[in-house]
Amino acid sequence: MTDTIMFHEGNRALQDQFDSRRIADRLEETRLRRQLSPQDRAFVEGVMFFFLATADAQGRPDCSFKGGTPGFVQAIAPDEIAFPDYDGNGMFKSLGNILVNPSVGLLFIDMGEKPRRLRVNGEARVSRDDPLMGRFAGAQLLVRVKTRAIFPNCPRYIVTPGAHEPSQYAPRPDYHPPEPPWKGFDDLKDYVHPRQPTPNGE
Repeated sequence: MTDTIMFHEGNRALQDQFDSRRIADRLEETRLRRQLSPQDRAFVEGVMFFFLATADAQGRPDCSFKGGTPGFVQAIAPDEIAFPDYDGNGMFKSLGNILVNPSVGLLFIDMGEKPRRLRVNGEARVSRDDPLMGRFAGAQLLVRVKTRAIFPNCPRYIVTPGAHEPSQYAPRPDYHPPEPPWKGFDDLKDYVHPRQPTPNGE
């Protein structure tokens, strides 16, 4: 059985093709957490938006943007976050999916001078009469997410809003992007897989 908290057979098949199973396992071992760290909590409670991935009962995916004022996402326990549903178009694509398939993925991004990404996967539930509703001005529903996996992502391809140039790490013709700093971290550098050749040799 190859399944872990982070990986299943599909992930493993590609990791083996690209010789990246060792770094994948090392990242899971050293970066994955089940509960929010103090830094995680400050990050998610300070954002003004995040992206929410859901899927219906047949596994058909949907991704939506969720926005509000800082604090509209709250860590209500070390392993649970909550956010409001505001008035929208009435389709309830994301929250309707949660009613039939509670597995969700949340992506938090800081696009500032020091970009940052944090992924939170877990099980969600939706309520119209949650006792915490009063904390969230304008909430018509409340979503609670019990965290299953929390992990940071390399922010190298994030571009600051208004920038006129792509990330220095973005591949393009006749350009060899630098390696991201994390590949040189002491606890990771001995596990990093080699870059794979690409059809155009870039």
